[in-house]
Amino acid sequence: MKINMTNKEIQLLLELPASEFPKYTTQLINLASQNAQATRPKVVGQMSELIKQFPKKHWQEWEEWYLEKHPEAIATATEKIVAMLEHLKNAMSQVDRQLVTQWVRDLVIVKTFIGLRFQEAVLKKVSQLYKTTFRMGMPDEENKGIDGYIGKQPVSIKPTTYQAKQGLSEQINVPIIFYSKKKNGIVIEFDEKLFDALLSK
Repeated sequence: MKINMTNKEIQLLLELPASEFPKYTTQLINLASQNAQATRPKVVGQMSELIKQFPKKHWQEWEEWYLEKHPEAIATATEKIVAMLEHLKNAMSQVDRQLVTQWVRDLVIVKTFIGLRFQEAVLKKVSQLYKTTFRMGMPDEENKGIDGYIGKQPVSIKPTTYQAKQGLSEQINVPIIFYSKKKNGIVIEFDEKLFDALLSK
């Protein structure tokens, strides 16, 4: 048997007080909280651990117990969120149709292209480090695991997760440049000594 329970149903079953919020306000508060890091463990405590330590059962007892341990947490988190909401209000006043169009274009055109073509940027960056040329791999070269060339040296470009995979049938006999995607770009890693030796030939 499979039973789905909504948060609202759980709230009712546990006889917790119901809170009503105007439409969209919780999304704004949540965004402000994330940006301000208002409910991180350093502000409100490590909740998963605290709830395990809580010795009683009723929510009112939990509230009393929690506030005894973290008396300033609610006020501190609130202050951080309210301050961030002011920043968001200021930002909101700058949002017009033109800015939204610019944002959509940046997402759909620029960031999508970056996602598809970042390998070229990786090759270009590494070639600049070695003051040499670069080129993308041809389809027949890509079939052999060659994504491009730094000078005359063929290289492969793989995510860092590739290193952790075991029992890979794919054999890559060229140096590998590893990358990991981050929020604001990518981080690339490679064996500098190996590249130095190969590119100095």
